[in-house]
Amino acid sequence: MTKPVRVWVSPPGSNSWKVIFVIEELGLLYELVSLRFENIKKKPFTDVNPNGRVPAIEDPNTDITLWETGAIIQYLIAQYDTEHKLSYATLKEQNLCNQWLMFQVSGQGPYYGQCTWFTYLHKEKIPSAIERYSNEVRRVLGVLEGVLAAKSEPRWLVGDRMTFADMAFVPWNNRLELLLSVPEEKKWEGFPHVRAWHESMTSRPSWIKSMEARARLMDEQGLDWNGMPKGTKNFSDYQESIAAADKTEETAQSSEVKDP
Repeated sequence: MTKPVRVWVSPPGSNSWKVIFVIEELGLLYELVSLRFENIKKKPFTDVNPNGRVPAIEDPNTDITLWETGAIIQYLIAQYDTEHKLSYATLKEQNLCNQWLMFQVSGQGPYYGQCTWFTYLHKEKIPSAIERYSNEVRRVLGVLEGVLAAKSEPRWLVGDRMTFADMAFVPWNNRLELLLSVPEEKKWEGFPHVRAWHESMTSRPSWIKSMEARARLMDEQGLDWNGMPKGTKNFSDYQESIAAADKTEETAQSSEVKDP
């Protein structure tokens, strides 16, 4: 009997939900280990991923531990998508799917992440940085729009059906109104084909279930939409509170050593 795959996540970020989306769509058993932001670069998680980034998986069925979303998704597809529900058996399509996955992990994710950082989390506003990364978000959307517009229905990145290549773009595109600081109704302006493609995936039960899990974990950690504790004004205050908590913990541990 197949055992559940353990998935380490931090609920606010987008990257964890790329993996969960694929796992849900494949119908795999899994268990979530939800980490608070301040614990990502600490043990026990750094024993799983020394880079201290989520997600990571531990698969007891194959004794494999993996981190980096691209590597995880490729593994899940190779190991568990034996019927090619989210992939293709043909060489050309296999490599095209991997091409788009690499574009997502190197082109979409980093630029969207930097846009988020400089717009909301950096301690000082740097308009030139916000403009640069907002423009990069729009550039990536433009690449996707051009490719999808040139295809006939149904419009997917590879072939005539949804694959893991399409799915990888969903979590970051799902927060465009926040990234670009625009009203919900305007976030897709200029990108109608990306919108239709995106919404065809976010309407799937697998995505809805993934987002329900995210909302539950966010609530359990008392987090606001931006990933910071509710009531925290900015990221600098959040970092200060983390540092204070770490110092208190170190002091307590030191006292235990001196007075066993």
